Amino acid sequence: MADPLQIYRDAPSLPSLFFNSAEGQKRKPFLWTKTRGQYQSESWGKIQGDIVNLAKALKDMGAKAGDRVTLVSENRSEWLVSDLGIMTAGAVTVPSYTTNTTPEHLHVITNSGSVGVIVSTRELAEKVLPAAIEAPDVKFMICMEPIMIQQKKTIEIEAFDAVLAHGATLEGKAEDMLAELKRDGLATIIYTSGTGGTPKGVMLSHGAIISNCMGAHDVLAQGWKLGEESFLSFLPLSHAYERMAGQFFPIAIGAQIYYAESIDKLVDNLGEAKPTIMTAVPRLFEAMRMRLIRALKDMSPLRQRIFQMAVDLGVKKAKGEQLSFMERIKDVIAEKIIRQGRVKQRFGGRLKALVSGGAALNEQVGLYVKAIGVEILQGYGQTEAAPLISVNRRHNSSLESVGPAVKDVEIKIADDGEILVRGELVMMGYWQNEEATKSTVSKEGWLHTGDIGELDDQNRIVITDRKKDIIVLSGGDNVSPARVEGFLTLEAEIGQAMVLGDKQPHVIALLVPDPDFLTEWKRETGKSGSLKELATDPDLLKVLSDAVDRVNANLSNLERVRKFMVADQEFTTDNELMTPSMKIRRHKILDIYGTELNKLFPAKKK
Repeated sequence: MADPLQIYRDAPSLPSLFFNSAEGQKRKPFLWTKTRGQYQSESWGKIQGDIVNLAKALKDMGAKAGDRVTLVSENRSEWLVSDLGIMTAGAVTVPSYTTNTTPEHLHVITNSGSVGVIVSTRELAEKVLPAAIEAPDVKFMICMEPIMIQQKKTIEIEAFDAVLAHGATLEGKAEDMLAELKRDGLATIIYTSGTGGTPKGVMLSHGAIISNCMGAHDVLAQGWKLGEESFLSFLPLSHAYERMAGQFFPIAIGAQIYYAESIDKLVDNLGEAKPTIMTAVPRLFEAMRMRLIRALKDMSPLRQRIFQMAVDLGVKKAKGEQLSFMERIKDVIAEKIIRQGRVKQRFGGRLKALVSGGAALNEQVGLYVKAIGVEILQGYGQTEAAPLISVNRRHNSSLESVGPAVKDVEIKIADDGEILVRGELVMMGYWQNEEATKSTVSKEGWLHTGDIGELDDQNRIVITDRKKDIIVLSGGDNVSPARVEGFLTLEAEIGQAMVLGDKQPHVIALLVPDPDFLTEWKRETGKSGSLKELATDPDLLKVLSDAVDRVNANLSNLERVRKFMVADQEFTTDNELMTPSMKIRRHKILDIYGTELNKLFPAKKK
């Protein structure tokens, strides 16, 4: 029997992985985009032709082997065509987040030395074009949509379709271009989303991402028979997680990819795309749990009881506890009505698993979602590892862990508890930053993740905290901010939290009220105004204080939040207080609230 993982071991590059999958199914649908209210497909053959034509055109426009090209776009078929077209031409794809400001785009374009930029919409071009003009090495910009910006242009600007059409007139064969690509060659530079400090460019080889795809295939094949798979892509493709798991892995297994319209339309798109596998971040599960809890209030008393029964029995099963005879009968009812009925259909009816990554998943949130019938495989990774390091298996899943290492990946726990990783997945280094590279990757090839953890009795990684984020109180005791923040955001009143206390005698918190709770609270109390206007409202502070007290009752004395204040805005990617993978940017938040937060600590004795 043929080894299904051999295609990954044999693949010399990411474009060759695509061309291998496209062979034999060129007329089959591949990419699906919402157009005029309906999902429309583009075939494997059509996308292959676009990739080749773009590659030829890029070479003709002066992009040489090893040159960098910056890509700024929301998830769409042109993103994939651009990514693979750049690589097929022998160049290097440099994604820049759509949420970036003009100075941030300028940093990415200039630091990478990009010779060209590909951008999607007029709105994005308004931020990207000034950066491209100022960057010293940019020669051209390709626009997927008309930009019509009245600005002095010192670089060549071309329409995406016109570039493809020009490429079609040029000589050149795909196999000749592919032959120039090497597995250990540089494929992409991904700038870390930056929870602290200036983003660094992570250099990943073709082999690093291919190795990740092999690991993903191995994990899913252990739990399900892979066949006609479809993915719904909604996390940003500029992030390493979605790019590997939501683009290159589907390519490798010949799956179809649907592009979600937006996070607001995700529920509708789930019903239309009917995905079998999806990547997600913990923030999605947290929001899902809170919405379901609130939706219960509008259900009939009978449905409320059945739903709660499904949750209670599901939690017991998820914990590995035995059900009594009567409980098994009730569970059959709950399975049919809730898990296989209401919940399954909400996800399109075909979902095998949601793979959670990007940040730590709170165990209570994970238990709740598994209890209602959604299979979660929690994983772990970081951009410097392309990014997949470990993930739980269906037959041996533990919400307390992020699973064992994936195929061909070594894990070691250092003396200080730091998780070390070695294998083909490890980055080539940070772009033009030898000092940072040496401090992150050892001479023996071990990637120092900066995360603290341990291996359980089944070699599953259990993460306790970020090495740099651990709070060391003035008495020398350690507190995990992620753990306390996780408990705080389980409360219905609290949407987001940031916990502080390093070198201080106790822990404090900055809280953001849950927006749905705040809307309901204003209706019930007759209050009005924005979060900024209500941040110091005594009645709101009393409600949040009660929530904090409930959390404190279940925390150790050292972990308890002694004081808190309310932020006057949500943490979002738009205001740059969250990364695109939904992790809070502590340094940015402290720039805004640091002075007031410090007043919550005891005054230093002179």
